[in-house]
Amino acid sequence: MASSQEHYTLPLPEFERPVKLLIVVAPYYRAIADDMIAGAKACIKAAGGSWDIVDVPGALEVPTAIRIADRQSNFDGYVALGCVIRGETTHYDTVCNDSSRALQLLGLDGVCIGNGILTVETMKQAQVRADPADQNKGGGAAAAALHLIALTRKWGDAKKGVGFQPDSILIADKGEGTKNA
Repeated sequence: MASSQEHYTLPLPEFERPVKLLIVVAPYYRAIADDMIAGAKACIKAAGGSWDIVDVPGALEVPTAIRIADRQSNFDGYVALGCVIRGETTHYDTVCNDSSRALQLLGLDGVCIGNGILTVETMKQAQVRADPADQNKGGGAAAAALHLIALTRKWGDAKKGVGFQPDSILIADKGEGTKNA
């Protein structure tokens, strides 16, 4: 069982400038969502950040809401929260795979997202994972977003032009004209 395992957790990053996150929640299982929100808010607060919260109808709408907010607002990052519990149909697989895939694609485009959409077999598993005093997956998702924001800020401030230059640029800089390939 995962709760009996010890896991290393990175310390929260520190920020010189304020950080603001949007917590996007699919509250289909309200009690689970509320626990995850509590964990996420506590984590963001511990890092000195602020947040807004928006509810969406289900886990499939979470990535779309994040994409809309990323295009039209000023959030530094996003916390995706929800819970999908296996049922009697293959709908579970579709929701789990498609919501996760969409969040991953947004992340690969540079959007700082912590994925806290639980995908579980039972309500009991969801309760353990959502509980801020137990596995605290809401806090973990917020921490993931905060770490990605810190990396974005670190590397976003890097000076461009570091690395190798093609020979044609080096020759041109010496006043010898450019080399044609």
